[in-house]
Amino acid sequence: MIRKGTSSLSNAELIAILLGSGLQGMNAVDLAKQLLSDHQNRLELLGKASLQELMAYKGIGEAKAITIAAALELGRRRQQEEPVQRAVIRCSQDAYQFILPHFQDLDHERLMAIYLNSAGQVIMVETVFIGGLASTIVDVRIVFKKALDHRATSMIVAHNHPSGNTQPSQEDRRITRQLVEAGKVLSIPVRDHLIVTGLGYFSFADEGLLES
Repeated sequence: MIRKGTSSLSNAELIAILLGSGLQGMNAVDLAKQLLSDHQNRLELLGKASLQELMAYKGIGEAKAITIAAALELGRRRQQEEPVQRAVIRCSQDAYQFILPHFQDLDHERLMAIYLNSAGQVIMVETVFIGGLASTIVDVRIVFKKALDHRATSMIVAHNHPSGNTQPSQEDRRITRQLVEAGKVLSIPVRDHLIVTGLGYFSFADEGLLES
């Protein structure tokens, strides 16, 4: 699972993880296969099995039966949940309206990244740097490590100017170039860099300033 992810495992292998161990002459995967086979290889039917039915199998005590029942119940509840409606960023105005609340009432500069999926939906918003950009070098590696962690396919970065001035400094431009270049190398493009104030914003994309 660590090497290839959960989706690479069969149902029997996933159940074997819940079991933890089998019994003499039958490992956990074989025991899980037996469980599935006796329930027509359908998780739905296995999920309807009582604790007593599960405990009738040699090698499955009360603790293992409870673990299996709990896992299948979680899966059932997950299916019943309403999908989360993720915000979609289509333009700089969308990004500004989305990120503005994160900057309100701040008296210091903060650089944030909006990580997006292939549909332009927001996966996560992360603060990646706090402090004046002119005084400290932003660690581009951290920005993109978080992108990889969230499996983002693109991002929008934004930072605030507490002074209210929306115009980018030379340092803002330099950092933007670094981020754009790193995005090209990693195939995680930086779609925009916003300078945010309470009265408006500056968009590097809208101004054609994302090309190095």
